[in-house]
Amino acid sequence: MASLLNFPLLLRFLGTICLLIGASMSFSFPFAFPMMAERTHLPPATAFEQRATYGLLASMAVCFSVGFLFRFLGRSHRQGSHLFRKEAMAIVGLSWVCATILGALPYYFSGTQTAAGMPITFIESMFESQSGFSTTGATVLTDLDTPGLVPHCILFWRSWTHFLGGLGIVVLFVAILGQGSAGKAMMRAEMPGPTKDGSMPRMQHTALVFAAIYLGLNILLTIIYFFEGMSAFDALCHAFGTMATGGFSTYNRSLGGFDSPLIESTTIGFMVLAGTNFTLLYLSLIGRPRRMLRDAEFRAYIGIIAIVTAGVVFFGMRAHDEGFSTLTSAFRNGLFQVVSVMTTTGYGTADFDHWNNFGRGILLLLMFVGGCAGSTGGGLKVIRIVLFCKILRLEMERAHRPRVIRPLRISGQAVDDPTLAHNILLYFCLVLAIFVVSWLALVTFEPNSTWGVVESSVANQSEQGKELLKGTLDDKLVDCASAVAATLNNIGPGLGVVGATRNYAGFSQGAKLLFVWLMVLGRVEIFSVLLLFVPSFWRRA
Repeated sequence: MASLLNFPLLLRFLGTICLLIGASMSFSFPFAFPMMAERTHLPPATAFEQRATYGLLASMAVCFSVGFLFRFLGRSHRQGSHLFRKEAMAIVGLSWVCATILGALPYYFSGTQTAAGMPITFIESMFESQSGFSTTGATVLTDLDTPGLVPHCILFWRSWTHFLGGLGIVVLFVAILGQGSAGKAMMRAEMPGPTKDGSMPRMQHTALVFAAIYLGLNILLTIIYFFEGMSAFDALCHAFGTMATGGFSTYNRSLGGFDSPLIESTTIGFMVLAGTNFTLLYLSLIGRPRRMLRDAEFRAYIGIIAIVTAGVVFFGMRAHDEGFSTLTSAFRNGLFQVVSVMTTTGYGTADFDHWNNFGRGILLLLMFVGGCAGSTGGGLKVIRIVLFCKILRLEMERAHRPRVIRPLRISGQAVDDPTLAHNILLYFCLVLAIFVVSWLALVTFEPNSTWGVVESSVANQSEQGKELLKGTLDDKLVDCASAVAATLNNIGPGLGVVGATRNYAGFSQGAKLLFVWLMVLGRVEIFSVLLLFVPSFWRRA
């Protein structure tokens, strides 16, 4: 007879996650004071942010109430109960649901406005919350420069969710509290990528090492940004956005607002580090940097950046795109945007939506590649692309030489997992299916008014109206595809209405919920989320 999952154990873990999220909100309080929220290019704040502080307090109260309630309901949990893979996947999937909802509360309770006179809705708050935790960097906030619309302590919370989500909520949970074999199961269920087995004997030690490297790089980058001219507040927020490959900025123009080649060069270097497998960073720190240079995924990662940058620079100068007038400016703008998209950071220094078709198209494709496995980057992961190409080559050889048997090799070593090829192909098919279904749903149900077309203006079917509608529908197909790709792969900006200088505020509430769902799928191992909707998953034979 089928038995249910260990719900008391599940509730206790979820309760702890809720308590940690509530406690983490306390880090935003200091930035409600004017002296703590100095901006580099804006006038200093003049008053204490009282309503935002009350909003944070109310949000913490809800988090603690839910957390203690879950732990009370799970009080029948027996110490020493084994955490099976099903429970681990349920904890990971549900913890991201909880983070999305609870993380939305500070926006909603603080009186944050998406634009002047437009209070943020709860769905928009969930969008902003999940965009932060999933390190997507997409936003519905249209004006960050006008004082009062988005309180400074909420701006910090927005970037702080990047920091928390960079390595993963559960990874940080394991690093802090351990959990033994349970921690290993949860990390496997959360971290996307085919190469996430423990690189060290104990999974908690692995999580601690990764968290220490992550924290150290954040601190180092904050100090560098400060000495390069950013205020302490801006340096913190942009360091969180860079190392988490998130992309939230404190300005409407993103990093482009600083107009500093030095800051941009620093950001490029740290974005590349953030998109690198943290195991390789650890090995380099202990004196084994050659492992990084011999790693097939890292070589492919750097190679893709170099080749795509060369193509973007060449075609940009050939088409006389804005910002490509000289080789120096072309290399500066091209490299920054390629690295930003490749690592799924999403910072902007140039409006690539106005580039030539090659530049726009290659960046759209690059959204699906992402960073290395074991990094803070999103996307499919470079290792999956490398393995897919190797599998494809072996299958092509097998088609005309069926008797030849060659093992799948990576970094010169044979892969002994017989199911790896099947899993890689299945993952590609699953991502493609999610992308196609989401794109079709968005194209079908999102109103044309999002693109500025009023239905009554084309209802008379005049020739001018038909041409206008046709042009709109052409834009809509591309814009919807880029919006789905940008959220599913945790990029943030896309093309058209979600381009580098625009945002997601114009989409309907239903579309924003779809984007929230896609951002979760892109950040967590996909099956950990999809299985929550399979009835048989909640029973154990």
